[in-house]
Amino acid sequence: MAAGEREIRLRGFREEDRPPLLVLQHAGCEPPGVYEDELRERGIAFERVVTTETPVLPDWRPYAAIVAMGGAMGAYEEDLHPWLVAEKRLIAEAVEAGRAYWGVCLGAQLLAAALGASVAPGAAPEVGVSEVRLTPEAAGDPVFCAAPPTFRTLQWHGDTYELPAGAIRLARSERYEQQAFALGAAYGLQFHLEVDGALAAEWMDVPEYVAELEQLDGDGAAARMLAGVRAAEAETVPLARRLFARWLTEIVRI
Repeated sequence: MAAGEREIRLRGFREEDRPPLLVLQHAGCEPPGVYEDELRERGIAFERVVTTETPVLPDWRPYAAIVAMGGAMGAYEEDLHPWLVAEKRLIAEAVEAGRAYWGVCLGAQLLAAALGASVAPGAAPEVGVSEVRLTPEAAGDPVFCAAPPTFRTLQWHGDTYELPAGAIRLARSERYEQQAFALGAAYGLQFHLEVDGALAAEWMDVPEYVAELEQLDGDGAAARMLAGVRAAEAETVPLARRLFARWLTEIVRI
């Protein structure tokens, strides 16, 4: 049977036959972080593709689900990053076929764009650890029902998106109405729950990241962000793993 004709059903698979997840990274230093820890602890195989280093994206069909991470580029910057066209096409095809998807920051914006929604710069950047509030609809969601009504998380974005047609808003913040949404088996999270103190410290060693932070939030922005992440990680790390685990078990069914 051809790969395109094969329906992947995870429940009942033997461990050695279980399809891997596809991880799309838009920068080598922006891995799934705590989410990757959860995958490794559960023994779930995944294949990592760094889109800026890969001339051709893989076929999504052999994979159980897709995890798409953040990146400095805008989802609309196709002239600067031509691979965005192919990635949005991949996401649209996979999600419309019912494949599970977990998108973070740029990954959430790409999901919105792939589903026909607008992505554009927001009114002002949202940077640092701040509070996110769940919507009433989140209580009925199989993933976000496990989150508290409000929680702290890392934000680092200047773009935002419209809610795709048929999607359910799951979270908002004081500055941005769109913080999390779901459409079927596809989830988009604007915030970075996956970043713990160790990963944040690695980001603060990247000169371009520090320069961007200081441009957005003034002198000392990098130190403030790192301190905020470290202060919140006792809350954010368990929550990140709990939500991602529920997506794996309740949505991907792995």
